[in-house]
Amino acid sequence: MQDNAMSRWLSPLMAFGLSFIIIATLAPMTGIQVERQLDFWLLWLATMLILALPITYLEIALAKRSKTTALQALLSLTRDADASQKWRLVGWLAVVFIPFLAGGLLSNAAQILNQYAAADLASHVLFVIVAIFALALSLVPRQILLLCTAVAVVAALVLSMVMGSELPAWQVTSIEFSEWGSATVLALVASGLGMGLYWQTSLPQVQQQSAATSTVLPIWIAQLLAVVAFAFFAVQAQIPALALVVATVAAAAVLLQLAREQLAQRQMAVAIQWIVLIAATLVWAIPAIGPVFNFALLLWGLVICLIYAIFAGWIMKISHLRKAMNFSSEAFYNIWRIAVRVVLPVSIVVAMVALIGQWIA
Repeated sequence: MQDNAMSRWLSPLMAFGLSFIIIATLAPMTGIQVERQLDFWLLWLATMLILALPITYLEIALAKRSKTTALQALLSLTRDADASQKWRLVGWLAVVFIPFLAGGLLSNAAQILNQYAAADLASHVLFVIVAIFALALSLVPRQILLLCTAVAVVAALVLSMVMGSELPAWQVTSIEFSEWGSATVLALVASGLGMGLYWQTSLPQVQQQSAATSTVLPIWIAQLLAVVAFAFFAVQAQIPALALVVATVAAAAVLLQLAREQLAQRQMAVAIQWIVLIAATLVWAIPAIGPVFNFALLLWGLVICLIYAIFAGWIMKISHLRKAMNFSSEAFYNIWRIAVRVVLPVSIVVAMVALIGQWIA
C-alpha cells in the first residue's frame, strides 16, 4: 500500500520535472526559445495529444502486462507474442539511451555554468565535474532526487520571471515541414517516452489498478504542464540559471538510477552496470562533436519510440493490450490502436525525414 501511494505522485512528479529539463535542453535545437512561434507551439500541443498520449498508454499497458521493468519485460513480451528475439534489442537501445540522454542534459548544464557562473574552466571540464556529481547522486533515494528536481525547476521558473527575463513577443508564421520533426521530438523524446521510465516508476500502482487511464492521465497532464511552463521560461540571469543547473543534475541522477535498476534486473554484474552508465554519459566530454551527438540524441530517441509502436501495434496479440488497458469503451481502444499502428509510426518516420533533411541542409 505504501509503494502504491508513493507511485501515485512519483510518476507525475517525474513527468513534470524531467520533461521540463529535457525540453530546456532540446528546445534550443528547434529554435522555439528564440522566436516563440505560436503556430509551432500549437503544433507541439497537438503532437502531445495525438502522439504523446497514445505512447504513454502504451508504456503503462506494457507495464501492466509484464509486471516488471522494460529491459527485463521484453523477454516475456516477445515470448507471449511469438515474436523474434530481435525485438528485444529495443530494450537495450533504450537502456543505453537513458545515460546518453543524461550526458546530453549535463553537457547543456556545463555550458550554462560556463556562461553564467563566469567559470574559468572549459565546458568539457565542467561537464566531467557535474557528471561525476550526478553519478554519485544516483545513489540517493529517488523520492529525494525527484523532489529536488521539481523544487529546483519551480525555483528556476519563478526566479526567471521575478528577475525580469524578457521573452520575445509571440509570432504567427507559416508552418514548415521541418517543424513537424521538432514538434515530434519535443512531444516524445522530451517527455521521456519510449525509455520505459514511467513504465518503471508506475509498476507498484499499475499492478493494483484495473484500468490504465488512472495512471496515464496524471503523467500526461504533468508532461503538458511542463510544456506550458516552459512557454514562460528563459535563462537570462545567473540565479535562475544556477537553479536550472541544480534541477538538471538531479534529473540526470534520476535517469542514471533508473538505467542502473533496469540493468540490475537483468542480473548484470555491478561493474558492468557502472561501465555502461559511465561510458554512455562521459562520451559527451569528447570536444568538438556536440552537434553530432545532439542529432544522434534526437534520432535515437525517435527510433526507440518507432520500434515500440510497431511492436505493440503490429506484433503483440490484440487481446493482451486490450486487457491491460481495460478501456471503458471498445471505441477508445480502437482509436488508441489506430494511433499506435498508423499515426505514431507514420508521424515518427516523417519527423525523422524532416530532422535528417534539416541536418543535411
